[in-house]
Amino acid sequence: MATPDTPSFDQGFWQEHWNDSERAAAKPVAANPYVERETSGLPRGTAIDAGCGAGAEAILLAQQGWRVTAADISSAALAKAKANAADEAEGIEWLEADLSTLSPGRQWDLVMTHYAHPSIPQLDFYKRIAGWVAPGGTLLIVAHGHAHSHGHHAPEDQPEDVQRTSDDIASLFSEPEWQVVSAYEEWRSVGDDGPHLSDTVVRVTRAAGPIDR
Repeated sequence: MATPDTPSFDQGFWQEHWNDSERAAAKPVAANPYVERETSGLPRGTAIDAGCGAGAEAILLAQQGWRVTAADISSAALAKAKANAADEAEGIEWLEADLSTLSPGRQWDLVMTHYAHPSIPQLDFYKRIAGWVAPGGTLLIVAHGHAHSHGHHAPEDQPEDVQRTSDDIASLFSEPEWQVVSAYEEWRSVGDDGPHLSDTVVRVTRAAGPIDR
């Protein structure tokens, strides 16, 4: 439940976030490095970026030959993402939707999400989008790490529920249906004067065939 100190992360919150004049005028940023690192060896197919924001990660996948659905709850975010996509825009399907309730009626070879702040509990969101992964497909999750555990204060817009360790996330996925391929935490700097980020990265693959239970 939202409190004065914990945003609701509903559509109104994200519309206001992306309509902020400074953010709306900001230049495109590079995709986070984990997209290249974790997907470079995967066969190209269909992908969805769940909570695409300004579109950097979806655009990178489209440039690499994926057929991408870029989904976000905010029309303002999608407008910025489309502008950032430029020549790649025709290769991306844009989807405005509340991903905490969406039933897409299809699956993708790659489902990814980056720093998502959904209106439902964080781990519930990851389990929800895991259902969108096609058999044999991949789920890539990049989350805010537990900054406090490294002696740093978490930013005010990162409430405790969106800060997760790799163990928190990897524990959601068990064999034989899932195989954990990557699970780690990492610090990185964004640009010369940008923030120092604590990231959590988990990549899992779904079994290709029926599961004996």
